Amino acid sequence: MYREHYGLKEPPFSITPDPRFVFLSERHRDALAHLLFGIGQGGGGGFVQLTGEVGTGKTTLCRLLLEQIPENSRVALVLNPRLTPMELLETICEELHLDIEGRRGSVKALVDTLNAYLLEAYAQGLCVVLVIDEAQNLSIDALEQVRLLTNLETDTQKLLQIILLGQPELRELLARDDLRQLAQRITARFHLTPLDGAETERYLRHRYAIAGGVHLPFTKDAIRRLHAHSGGVPRLLNVLAERSLLAGYARDETTLDARLVDLAAREALPPATRRRQFSKWAFVALPVVALALLAAVALHRAPSQVATAAPVMKRTAAATSVKPKPNAATPVLDADALTRRIAAVGASPSPVWQALLALWQLPTDDADAAIAAQCTPVLAPGVYCLRGRGGFDKLSAIGRPVLLHLHAGDRDAWALLLGSDALRARLRFADGVVDTDRLALQRTWNGDYATLWRAAPALELPLAPGSSGPAAAWVRARVSPDAAAGDAAVIDASMIDAALLQDVRRFQITHGLAADGVIGRETLFALAARDPGPHLLRTLD
Repeated sequence: MYREHYGLKEPPFSITPDPRFVFLSERHRDALAHLLFGIGQGGGGGFVQLTGEVGTGKTTLCRLLLEQIPENSRVALVLNPRLTPMELLETICEELHLDIEGRRGSVKALVDTLNAYLLEAYAQGLCVVLVIDEAQNLSIDALEQVRLLTNLETDTQKLLQIILLGQPELRELLARDDLRQLAQRITARFHLTPLDGAETERYLRHRYAIAGGVHLPFTKDAIRRLHAHSGGVPRLLNVLAERSLLAGYARDETTLDARLVDLAAREALPPATRRRQFSKWAFVALPVVALALLAAVALHRAPSQVATAAPVMKRTAAATSVKPKPNAATPVLDADALTRRIAAVGASPSPVWQALLALWQLPTDDADAAIAAQCTPVLAPGVYCLRGRGGFDKLSAIGRPVLLHLHAGDRDAWALLLGSDALRARLRFADGVVDTDRLALQRTWNGDYATLWRAAPALELPLAPGSSGPAAAWVRARVSPDAAAGDAAVIDASMIDAALLQDVRRFQITHGLAADGVIGRETLFALAARDPGPHLLRTLD
């Protein structure tokens, strides 16, 4: 009806999941990488968990996943998880085309049939994946049955990879104490958040161009209103943009302003949704901005504090950033070339430590790099170092540059992880920057890493129950931001109490950390991940 008016070939904002219109933000790319990791890790075992608000694109990502699965994969997709444990087992077997006639109604018979299939698939070099959409609707008994399926294994690996897709309620469900056995088996977690303002504009332009449009009719103010009304949720953006186009057509307008968008929102959104969006922007944004300003002030002062720690970190005349820009000329190494590179560059970590120090705008001369490479817990006031062991997925989710200890036979080398997308990782070696396949990288890396991070000075490591003061307030502001922002007096008198430790456990669960409630260096590093500072590149094109 309005296509000719705007010069379009087809509706640009239909809510049907047409793959031609798919737009992947950085977070969508990260989420897809998590799902591909869950399939491509080759029997590493455990669960992969993807959550997100309604309309943020979980089902679209699931479709993309099914299009990109390796040829040696077999997938059982469960779309309706409101099933009894018995019905769930039957559905899984049916999805894998197993003959279960005469075995229905018997858990043992169904599990035996599934186990026999998995063993045969393993012998043929196949990877079997179970994907459960809307997993927040699984009953406790059904979740327990899913957990028990991970016990199907050989001496060296699990036979079934499991991916859980769900709304945020899934995270709350898996944080229950009686489901801690399942939560501990989740090896990769990702929460899909809505689009930010810049991504909203790119999303609108992308879909409009795919539909044949030349000039996006929305003004800058109209785009801001679309983002405010929708909260950056793609499904709501489609609804509002479509209704706005109709409103412009009805009024013979070719330029759509904020007034028309507001009118479309009143017509298309229920009152409860409009109130929720207003509440989100008016009452959440202000305390978040205030916390960000406080963090920026603290980090602005950090270099001067580093400078006073003269035998620990001597300041040089200038500490310039060496953060590389994405470059189409970046060489791409396959597994064999990566192995040769590791053997060639040598084991000295000093050059990549200097690169990491530069990213944090810290002194970078040889003496500073040597001190940093010792990785004492506190390098200088407000500057911390961490050596740990973990999975690539966890480090990618935290999103900070880290040093990876790589191995090729009897040779080893350190490389600085600068970025990653669904398929590749970008590394800085002592002799330059390269891209490589993520699976190839993980074959040369046993999980050892080292990194720097910044936080409030004088954090006790680890923070103990009963601790109070600025360090405890720093933790509370990040693990319980709503409570911390609600009352400044609470922050000043903050204490590491039982309630905060419970919030810490939930944070640890959702970020793939050991859910022990201990506020150690790894947990503090993850808590500081959203503070100002260098972050991993999310697109390597």
